[in-house]
Amino acid sequence: MANSGQPTISLGATGDAVRRLERALRRTPNEGLKVDGVFGPLVETAVKQFQQGAGLTVDGIVGPLTWAALPDGGPMPTLQSGSTGPVVTSLQNLLTNGAPGQWITTPQGIDGIFGPHTKASVEAFQTWGGVAADGIVGDQTWAVSLHAASATLETAVGLGFVIG
Repeated sequence: MANSGQPTISLGATGDAVRRLERALRRTPNEGLKVDGVFGPLVETAVKQFQQGAGLTVDGIVGPLTWAALPDGGPMPTLQSGSTGPVVTSLQNLLTNGAPGQWITTPQGIDGIFGPHTKASVEAFQTWGGVAADGIVGDQTWAVSLHAASATLETAVGLGFVIG
């Protein structure tokens, strides 16, 4: 099970389990949530809506049954200078294909290596997406909306790269 071993959490909880919950809820998709590790009223409302839609007891408490019904809430990998592999290749593809008329700056090649050109393209994307332009692809950057039908950077690059 993708979310096995998670603690029961509810309004007021904080920490890694809440971040996992927020990521899982974003993948239902509920893109209105930010991943900040705080189980506040917006998260509680999202949990209740999810529970209702999944035919679960609607109590806003995330226990074993709710965890089991949610998509995998594991994080996407953090990408930065020096990162390599297929997830970087997928990121470079998206940054290249979406750049014209959007964030303009491309990685100048698709080679699976997160170098200075990819970092510059990520920074341009982050500025375009309204998040901190630090050149590091973490939770906030993965959550940037691509202004397409329920697409974020993480869904466009591929949730197959989620770290369980």
